[in-house]
Amino acid sequence: MPVALVGTALVAVLALSGCTSGESAAATRDGTTGGTGSTAGTSTSQAPVTPAAKVTATSAADVSPAGPVTVAVTDGTLQAVTLTNGDGKAVKGALSADKTTWTVGEQLGYGKTYTWAGNAVGTDGKAVPVNGSFTTVKPKRTISASLNTGDGQTYGIAIPVAVTFNAPVKDHAAAQKALKVTTTPTTEGAWAWLDDQTVHWRPKDYYQPGTKVDVTVGIYGVDLGGGSYGRDNVTSSFTIGRSQVVKADTQTHRMLVFTNGVKTFDFPASMGLDSDPGRVTHSGTHVVMGKSATYAMSNPKYHYENVVVPWAVRVSNNGEFVHGYAGSVPDQGKRNVSHGCVNLSPTNAKLYYDTAMVGDPVEITGSTQQLGPADGDYYDWALTWAQWTAKSA
Repeated sequence: MPVALVGTALVAVLALSGCTSGESAAATRDGTTGGTGSTAGTSTSQAPVTPAAKVTATSAADVSPAGPVTVAVTDGTLQAVTLTNGDGKAVKGALSADKTTWTVGEQLGYGKTYTWAGNAVGTDGKAVPVNGSFTTVKPKRTISASLNTGDGQTYGIAIPVAVTFNAPVKDHAAAQKALKVTTTPTTEGAWAWLDDQTVHWRPKDYYQPGTKVDVTVGIYGVDLGGGSYGRDNVTSSFTIGRSQVVKADTQTHRMLVFTNGVKTFDFPASMGLDSDPGRVTHSGTHVVMGKSATYAMSNPKYHYENVVVPWAVRVSNNGEFVHGYAGSVPDQGKRNVSHGCVNLSPTNAKLYYDTAMVGDPVEITGSTQQLGPADGDYYDWALTWAQWTAKSA
C-alpha cells in the first residue's frame, strides 16, 4: 500500500508540471512554433504619424518690395491666403498647382505694412492659420534710370545699350545684377561702367543684321547703396537693321560707305585740319547718334556761330558730324580744312544722309588724335574688348 501511495503522488506532480506548458501548447495549436518563453504572441504594431502643417510666410522688417514675397507650407496644403496693404486692399497673388506656395503677383510699395490671413490643412486633417505681417523698406532716396533705345525701333550694327541713372550709383555690382540683355541670335557682350551714373552694354563685335534685342533694367526694389533704391523698372525691345559701315581716312581724304558688305559710295571729303589739335577729326570707331536735315554749327573758340549746314549726321558728342558744306568743296578729296567734321558736298551728303541710321559705325583713321571719354557717350568702340570688360562690375 505505501508503494501505491507514492506512485499516485508522482503522477500528480507530473500532471502539475504538464500544466506549466499549457500556454505554449495553446500557441502550438494556433499554428505557432514557439515553446516556453516564446514572444511570438506578444508583439505590437504602431499607428502611422500624421504631422501637422508647417506654414512659413514672409515676415520681417525692411523687405524689398520687389520680393520674393511668399507663403509656403510643408506637410499640408494651403486652403486660402490673402495679403492686404495698410488700406485693407488685397494684393494680387497666385497659388501653385500643388497648393504648397502662394506668391505675390504685383509690385509692392516702399515703406508699407502688409498683413497675412488664411489657413492651411495638414496631413493630420487639422487647420493651421496663416498670419503675421511685414514691412517694406523705406529708402532714403530713389534713383531712376533711362535707356537710349526705344521699343520697336531699328538701329545700326554698332548701337550700344546705354543706361543712364539720374544720380550716382554707389553699388555698381548690385545695379548690374538687375540689368539684362537678351539677343536672338545669341550675341556675346558685356556691361561697362563709364562713370557712376552711366553703364553701357555692347557686343564684342558688331551685331549680326536682323538681331532681336530685349533689355530689362529691373532696378525697382534693388538696394543701390548708400540708402538709395531703384525707382522703376525700364524695358526696351528693338531690332538691328542692315549692316552699314563708313570708313573715312583723313590721309586719303575719302569717305567710303559699305552696305551689307558692298561698297555703295566713295566720296571725296575734307576732314579736320591736321595741324590744329583742336580741329583734327578724331580717329576711332564713332557711332551715328542722330541726324538733322539742317543744323546750326557754333564754335566760339574759332569765332563762328550759327553756321547752318545741310544733311548733318552726328557721330560724337564733341561736335563731330558728317555733313554737307559747299564752302569746302574745292578742298574735298585733297586737303583737310574743317573744324573736326567730315565735309561732303551737299549732294553727296544728302545721299549718305538718306541711308544713315542711328547705331551705324563710322570708322575714322589717319589722324593724330584718338576718340576717347572726352568725346561723349558713344566712344564704346574706341576701347579694346579687354579694356571694355575691365570696366564691368
